[in-house]
Amino acid sequence: MLAYVFWHWKQSDIAVVKYEIRQRAFHAALADTPPSGFDGSFSVGLSHLPWEAGGGNAYEDWYMVKDFSALGLLNEAAFSNGRAVAHDAAAAGAAGGAGGLYALRQGKALRNPHYSHWISKPRGMQSAELIARFSATVKLAKGALWMRQMALGPAQQFCLHAATPVPVPDEFSPLVVPLRPIWPQ
Repeated sequence: MLAYVFWHWKQSDIAVVKYEIRQRAFHAALADTPPSGFDGSFSVGLSHLPWEAGGGNAYEDWYMVKDFSALGLLNEAAFSNGRAVAHDAAAAGAAGGAGGLYALRQGKALRNPHYSHWISKPRGMQSAELIARFSATVKLAKGALWMRQMALGPAQQFCLHAATPVPVPDEFSPLVVPLRPIWPQ
């Protein structure tokens, strides 16, 4: 499973409520007529991420797809079958954004995580070793461990989603971020 992750923040003159209504409308439009290979999405509000909105309030959308082919279909679907209006309304309120691509490496994709644990791989450690070291943590947390693909995106290489904060050793430079659900509610 892959996830296209989109970080975005609103224009200062757009009310939070209006911006979030537009975001929900776009996610609902995708859910109502999903493209082939699309496995759902979620959107959360958050803050204090160094790669978005200068560390201020922002949003993070995760769009899960079966594979790279489905990613292309999702891209096309954003602007077709009546979704263009919802997409354009949501995009019109954004002041900026950045995207990334992640692959699920352990666990099961959560549809409503309450915490993201952004993790950096220590110098000299292989990805397979990090994934193995987090196996018990992912299982205990009933979480999901995602790994950035093709160095696409501004965030750390790994993200662990969980319902609660989990212990992450300092050697992984963890950034634990509480998430506020926007979609689904």
